[in-house]
Amino acid sequence: MKKLYTLFLFSLILVSCEGTVGPPGPPGPQGPSGQDGTGLLGLVFEVEADLNAGNNFEYFVEIPSEIEVFESDVIMVYRLMGVFEGNDIWEPLPQTIFRDSGVLLYGFDYTLFDVRLFLDGTADVTRLSPEDTDNQIFRIAVIPADFAKDIDVKKMSKVMEALQIEDVKRMN
Repeated sequence: MKKLYTLFLFSLILVSCEGTVGPPGPPGPQGPSGQDGTGLLGLVFEVEADLNAGNNFEYFVEIPSEIEVFESDVIMVYRLMGVFEGNDIWEPLPQTIFRDSGVLLYGFDYTLFDVRLFLDGTADVTRLSPEDTDNQIFRIAVIPADFAKDIDVKKMSKVMEALQIEDVKRMN
């Protein structure tokens, strides 16, 4: 037992000893160059879609191959409502519009590979005007989940500002 205790004390002394700091080593090799920026991978793109009887009031948008969507990412979709004094007015989906014939809902769902835009509600969609169904402009934003908690995703301008995006590419 005495030998074990002595061995323990001896190893404790060896571990706790310090000497003078040696000279710094040579610098390591240069790493691969990366993209400039914050490392945020969020992207926004636009699509023009017809949501009419010809496509069963739905439109599938394939996510561009240059955009990688992760399981934890959040996808938001906005519909162009109009223009005021030269500024686009965007409203987030789902969006509910009340018509004489009932309620019209613009909605979306998504996977890692595509986004489905669709019309739903109690309104008779077969009687909608082309203004409600044709040439609809949508913005699709892919937002990293950790980042999404700090953005007011109900406002397209806040999403664009947070993602530091000025120009949006229209896909079709």
